[in-house]
Amino acid sequence: MSTITLSLSDKEITKFNSVYHEYLVDSNNQYIKYQYRLEGAVITVYTSNKAVFQGNDAHIYAAAFIKKEKAMAGSDEVGTGDYFGPVCVCACIVEENDYEFLRNLKVDDSKNLTDEHISTIAPKIMQRLKYSILILDNTKYNKVHETNNMNEIKAKLHNQAYINLIHKGYTIPKAAYVDQFEPEDSYFRHIQSEKEIYRDLTFEVKAESKYIAVACASIIARYAFLESMKKMSQYYKFEFPKGAGEIVDIKAQEFVNRYSIAKLKDVAKIHFKNTEKITSHNV
Repeated sequence: MSTITLSLSDKEITKFNSVYHEYLVDSNNQYIKYQYRLEGAVITVYTSNKAVFQGNDAHIYAAAFIKKEKAMAGSDEVGTGDYFGPVCVCACIVEENDYEFLRNLKVDDSKNLTDEHISTIAPKIMQRLKYSILILDNTKYNKVHETNNMNEIKAKLHNQAYINLIHKGYTIPKAAYVDQFEPEDSYFRHIQSEKEIYRDLTFEVKAESKYIAVACASIIARYAFLESMKKMSQYYKFEFPKGAGEIVDIKAQEFVNRYSIAKLKDVAKIHFKNTEKITSHNV
């Protein structure tokens, strides 16, 4: 009995369902989109678009969806939802001979991996792949945000990450994916004034769960974010929580009590609503 896991596109899932609809079975698992019981295999399609083929004939059913492993590039960002810490954007290139190496590391979307696992595999990925990482610290971020909204900032960082790959002398593969955070026309409108623009990109929602290059970019960006948070914590001798929830409000108030509200711009994204809650207590 064999097990094969693939990431399928919405189009591929629709096609599969049209062919094997009569083999659908019910499932109470909220994360399962479809499950099929076929002769010689059970195929489970999850809401993340991961498809798991299990059974003696799993390879037969999976064969139609296994793509030839070609070189690809991908980019993703981390830190945009965190009050504390920088925004990190990475673009990287995965060559044909990198796939087995990355599979052995169990590469996946960084949101599905623990920070501990990311800290273990990210340095290995960075040693192997061609990549560009941009880290926009809080002081610079707050200055830039005075004239650019979050999507504008992300668009410019993604574009610059690809431009940096070219400046390093790398050839970006034809297949280059951006984890979509805004419509394509908005993305290019936001970077229209940039000196150099890389245009040969494909934008897809949840691309980090579909394309290994985007997953690798996500992991590298997350690692850069974690390392930046660690350095910031060491410098201020203060524990900065991730996210933007209630615990962040509490810790932000502690930081202000210790270092003053003026220092927030050096450690936090001050346009977040968290700041309003803090300033209301410090009038």
